[in-house]
Amino acid sequence: MALVLGPRRGRFHDDDGNVLEEPKPMGPHSVALQFLGTFALWFGWYGFNPGSTLKIHSAQLGDVASLVAVNTTLGAAAGALSGMFTSTILDERKTGVYTFDTTAAMNGCLTGLVAITAGCATVEPWAGFVIGLVAGWVYLGASALILRLKIDDAVDAIPVHMFGGAWGVLATGLFSNPNRMRLAGYATGNLGWFYEWGRGSGNFTLMGIQICSILFVFGWTVCIFTPFCYVLKLLNWLRIDPIEEEVGMDISRHKGSAYQSEDTNEKAVSELNTSRRKLQMDLSYSGRSRASKAADKKPTPAGDSMGGSEHAAEEAA
Repeated sequence: MALVLGPRRGRFHDDDGNVLEEPKPMGPHSVALQFLGTFALWFGWYGFNPGSTLKIHSAQLGDVASLVAVNTTLGAAAGALSGMFTSTILDERKTGVYTFDTTAAMNGCLTGLVAITAGCATVEPWAGFVIGLVAGWVYLGASALILRLKIDDAVDAIPVHMFGGAWGVLATGLFSNPNRMRLAGYATGNLGWFYEWGRGSGNFTLMGIQICSILFVFGWTVCIFTPFCYVLKLLNWLRIDPIEEEVGMDISRHKGSAYQSEDTNEKAVSELNTSRRKLQMDLSYSGRSRASKAADKKPTPAGDSMGGSEHAAEEAA
């Protein structure tokens, strides 16, 4: 959808259409609310992952659910740490100043949660930590890649969900442990690739299935969802008016700024108000025109016409 929709105004190009040397940063309105949303998702993941055990009517399934909860925690924490501190190291090398990117920490955390979900019941805790650690690096690399490709993903959903999810599916094909698979109720004929090598097999079946799953999801998205987005774009249902985008949807659609500190483009607001007054006048004129035409078509009673009055006067005489 981000490809079909196109970037926000000013993200990669100036007002004259010239390419910017660096993409214009468009950060969140409130880091506090961003953290609140991240922790809400993290908390909800404990219902999603351990809850997917469905029932805990035995000690064995209790162990599975507890392992899932531990792996979920380790994946999220490792992703947050690797995302933030790797970003800190890279920034220090470029600028000479140590900075701590909270967005990298939060999105690294979410990428770790996405990545650990596929194999949360079949990998050991140490592998859950490794999966989360790599997930933070996957997020940073994917985020930089889509910026280089000039794809404007406002919330970095592509790095978190697409790249993070793909890494998690691959990691399941690498780290799935035979004992954990058996306890979770899965067949142990095909193990994680690292464990297959450990028993001298090199069986690639599980890993191959994981790769096919990724390709299937990618193909379904390209073949089904992308045409749907193009239809929305052709119907002009995918994007708001450029003036409304310049003003911001808080003002143009929700009757006021969300934050008092928010900068407002007064010129764009004036243009928006003028265009809406013109639209209102056009609608009003169109309504009067339709009413006038309806009145012209309405039949007039004979007694109310001029001819009818003159005929009545002659009869009276």
